[in-house]
Amino acid sequence: MRTLRFIQHISLDGVIQQTADENDFPHSEWTVPYRTPAGRDAVAALYGENFDLVLGRRTYDMWSDTWPTAPSSPMADRLNAARKYVVTHRPDSLEWGPVESLGTDVVEGVCRIKAQDGPGLVLSGSSTLTSTLLEHGLADEVVLIVYPVLLGTGKRLFADGTPARSLEFVSTTTTSTGVMLTTYRSTR
Repeated sequence: MRTLRFIQHISLDGVIQQTADENDFPHSEWTVPYRTPAGRDAVAALYGENFDLVLGRRTYDMWSDTWPTAPSSPMADRLNAARKYVVTHRPDSLEWGPVESLGTDVVEGVCRIKAQDGPGLVLSGSSTLTSTLLEHGLADEVVLIVYPVLLGTGKRLFADGTPARSLEFVSTTTTSTGVMLTTYRSTR
């Protein structure tokens, strides 16, 4: 059975939005001042050498505009090689591969791919999926990459009404710019 790890870049006040997609988000690229080579390496280590991705359609579209043409690097190479499992109603328009549609029933789709053999699964971005998959007990680990900034506005990690859930602390590290990388394990 495969494990599913959520990896989320998040502000202290819970914002995960990084670009001005469908609204007037005034804080695009707010993570940039906190990036360091050591932080980049720590994030790459969280993903691991070999993994597959679970993505919502918006995250898939944003990433497919960036990563296929990014210069070769450990992170770019790993993301481009990963199989992308995408929640979408338009599977015929998926071009950045290897790629597979999860279908319209996200819970059934994730249960199906978790039951298969293969590398671990990583979900990043996709705030709607995060709440749904947590609600159904499908997350094995939650990794929060917390930046020392308050944004006040933007898309939040957890939707209002996300059911209460306890997580078990696993580990934390801090970068020289104050970014905390904290891992929690699901207690189901």
